[in-house]
Amino acid sequence: MTPLNKKISAAVLSLALFMPANAAFARTHHHRRVYSTSTYHRKHYSQTGGALVGAAAGALIDRWDRKRVMILCDIGRAIALGSIPVALAFGHLTYIQLYMVSLVEGTLFVFFNLAETACIPHVVSREQLPAAVAQNEVLYSVSSVIGPALGPILYGIGRAIPFLADGVSYAVSAISLFFIKVEFQGERDAEPRKLWAEIGEGMSWLWHNPLVRFIAVLTFGLITPCSGYVLVIIILAKDLHATNVVTGLIFAGGGIGSVVGALLVVPLQKRFSFGQLMIGTAWLWVLGWLLYAFAINPWVLLVANLVGFVVVPVYMMVQFSYRLALIPDRLQGRVNSVFRLIAFGSQPIGLALTGALLQVMGPVPTVIVLLLPQLFLAIAVTLNPHVRNAPPIGQLESVE
Repeated sequence: MTPLNKKISAAVLSLALFMPANAAFARTHHHRRVYSTSTYHRKHYSQTGGALVGAAAGALIDRWDRKRVMILCDIGRAIALGSIPVALAFGHLTYIQLYMVSLVEGTLFVFFNLAETACIPHVVSREQLPAAVAQNEVLYSVSSVIGPALGPILYGIGRAIPFLADGVSYAVSAISLFFIKVEFQGERDAEPRKLWAEIGEGMSWLWHNPLVRFIAVLTFGLITPCSGYVLVIIILAKDLHATNVVTGLIFAGGGIGSVVGALLVVPLQKRFSFGQLMIGTAWLWVLGWLLYAFAINPWVLLVANLVGFVVVPVYMMVQFSYRLALIPDRLQGRVNSVFRLIAFGSQPIGLALTGALLQVMGPVPTVIVLLLPQLFLAIAVTLNPHVRNAPPIGQLESVE
């Protein structure tokens, strides 16, 4: 489909999620603290902890050669992850090294991901954007399901194997980029200015585009209340007397739902307009969240989690592909980094709020309370004229 599918194995991609835990286990049995801290760092760095880095990274991505940035990021991550097997071989793996590898990997992920996002409109035509984005999402969704099973299997073969495999996958990705001939960005006409001035230009473009501005606020309002969904599921599963195995299946249901949702994106975009999909997925998002409150047993909770996660990739990919078609090439890095800061930067707040509500009210009232802002935004998107009257993606022109 596109050169964005650079990883030889999508499953190997998600091994980095388990890298700190596996490495810490290789050193000591007391590995839970490293796992929880470093996995969170890897998974959410570009959306929360990396928000400040992301704003500057977006401006730099619009200055630099995107292909070169992606190659250097892959090489850097290959070296960082490759250092773990070397340290294991010499018996000198430390927690400090694990945190440093996680920091390097997370920071380079921010740059790579922004460069990858910015180059998509150059790799495929505007009409092909939804299919390209959806197919890329299928790979990541599948990796999120396969990775948790594959990581321990590789670790069982040898302590260093998961990290070696992940490092090799990054090296192969870097090599594959050399064979891509298409340009990843347009001509750079203007001379670089002060970094904060360039970041401000991205903020200004987003603020003055009513559709993208509303989508950023909508995404913020849908994601923030759901940031602590893991806590909600754990407490609900405990109250329903679910075993650890069943609780694991409940979370696996979410991964399967994500794969199904990613596969549905293209057929749905062919049948429905952008406005219809945005309105429909917003309401389904709300209803999917509400299902948690009606989970009368662990199996209903599993179905609720699966159904809820079907909606997430559909909503995300529909707005993402449309956004890419609207943003001019020279601003892709900056606008997308600012969008992510608005839409995803509040996840720690949402997580803390969910924890506080669970402690005070319990799981079902917490679900109801967190439903209210989502319900308000579902009504807002239904009434928004910019969403309802948005033209088909093939008729869009980049807005300067």
